[in-house]
Amino acid sequence: MVSDDSEAMPSAVKILIAGGFGAGKTTMVSAVSEIAPLSTEELLTEAGIDVDDLAGIENKLTTTVALDFGRITLNDRAILYLFGTPGQGRFWFMWDELAYGAIGAVVLADTRRLETCFPSIDFFEKRDVPFVIAVNCFEGAARYETAEVREALDVGEDVPIALCDARDRESAKEVLVTLVEYVLSRQTLARATM
Repeated sequence: MVSDDSEAMPSAVKILIAGGFGAGKTTMVSAVSEIAPLSTEELLTEAGIDVDDLAGIENKLTTTVALDFGRITLNDRAILYLFGTPGQGRFWFMWDELAYGAIGAVVLADTRRLETCFPSIDFFEKRDVPFVIAVNCFEGAARYETAEVREALDVGEDVPIALCDARDRESAKEVLVTLVEYVLSRQTLARATM
């Protein structure tokens, strides 16, 4: 028996939340997820002293060792699945698996340690995965205009850049909307040029 459209399974959409160590990825997934997020946060230990660069984030006590996972139900036909990537280089081997099937990514940037988001940008550019830059505005961090951030990160004019507060649900949602709109505009442009 064939079911009608009202019984069809919802469409799953996968989005990555990436960026450097301490940029706010776990915080963003937690702020926006409608479910209690799955988090693989572990305490930083002495074993990581020579490996983890805490310059600018000296008060950080935990780190993601695998992934963060959250969900947002848009309607009865569409569900967003959020996957937060680990930020440290020793965990980057997981990124290919996490990126598989993703429609796009948010690269969280911390202006106190802007260079830590370069590996994320490189990863998505090399794989032609659409991404937006979300500058997480930490308290006490210097504020920059999006044009200054664009120049410092050397990303094209087509890449959206937004200022956000990863702790704030509405701010995080706005970033996700920006990403989805960007992905849809790239798809429309690609269809138009075929």
